[in-house]
Amino acid sequence: MGRYEADRPSLSHRLSGAVDGALENTRFSRPRLPKFKKHAFRPVWGFLFSVGFILVTVVDPYSGTMASASTMQVYDLDAATPEQTYGYSSTQKISYSRGGFNIVTGDDAAAMFVEEAGVPDPGTAKAYAYQLLATLGYGDDQYSCLVKLWNRESNWRHTARNKSSGAYGIPQSLPATKMATEGPDYLTNPETQIRWGVKYIKGRYGSPCGALAHSDKIGWY
Repeated sequence: MGRYEADRPSLSHRLSGAVDGALENTRFSRPRLPKFKKHAFRPVWGFLFSVGFILVTVVDPYSGTMASASTMQVYDLDAATPEQTYGYSSTQKISYSRGGFNIVTGDDAAAMFVEEAGVPDPGTAKAYAYQLLATLGYGDDQYSCLVKLWNRESNWRHTARNKSSGAYGIPQSLPATKMATEGPDYLTNPETQIRWGVKYIKGRYGSPCGALAHSDKIGWY
């Protein structure tokens, strides 16, 4: 760096001189502000950064942390633990029995009997679930398993809340905000909850009967 560059006044110094010159013949004068060292503002910047991070988390609690049910991974059966894989649909054997279905999931499981749910009344939450399962290629056996599973979880009430865990809705999502991936009305719309729940079950277990078998053995799904 040459001498000229070393002695060249800063922009703020030149602006101050220009203001002083403009006010020289008037009764006004430039206010003298105290000088602060650069490191004096470090605590302020740190505080603003922390507040901004908290506000982003509050406004968008799903960013980077919330997995959509539609993108739920299918577990690696060879690498996962028995608790993770138990109930997966590839191990199921389903046979029809009078009035219902005998379902065996896994080599160590006894047959589980599921009563046939029948065709639901039109316009109900169960009717929506029935149609959704049909579009995914599931039959009456899987629908019957879903009815039994969600009868146990919430009795198909879209406002059901578990007081101890906070799980919410027909599929008992924990936390409830996971269902927001299917729509902002996840707290009040049964169809939004059902879409999320069915996608979660399909991605996690492969079928409703798999989820039911897991729930029977492990106590949750």
